[in-house]
Amino acid sequence: MAVEIGILGQSDLAQFERVAEGVFDHAVDPAPARQFLADPRHHLAVAIEEGVIVGFASGVHYVHPDKPPEMFINEVGVAPSHQRRGLGRAALAALLDRARAMGCVTAWVLTDPDNAPAHRLYGGLGGVRAPRPQVMFEFDLKGRA
Repeated sequence: MAVEIGILGQSDLAQFERVAEGVFDHAVDPAPARQFLADPRHHLAVAIEEGVIVGFASGVHYVHPDKPPEMFINEVGVAPSHQRRGLGRAALAALLDRARAMGCVTAWVLTDPDNAPAHRLYGGLGGVRAPRPQVMFEFDLKGRA
């Protein structure tokens, strides 16, 4: 079966009605999905088989007062039934192509040190591991004044 790789746009909300199990962490909520697609800085490359989203790569491009545009790769996901077929790689490659076309000079992603599949994916597309270990902080913003 042929898999199509593409970037969803604002008019593609209905595509979220058909998503394979395990692609996203949770069920797609139409309100934030609509908001995501309406924001021109949010990008979602998808792998679609027979009208069903079976994989994706998401990212946000941003600008900063002292730097050229960059793309933050937020997440890559593929349905367990479709893993190890190159779909995550194809979706991420499409997202990186979008970033290049928009003038981004860098794309970056964080992953766990022991996530070997992610290391292979990112390295296989030319990603280079940062020379210094990174530390990520999370802020729980619910319920705090």
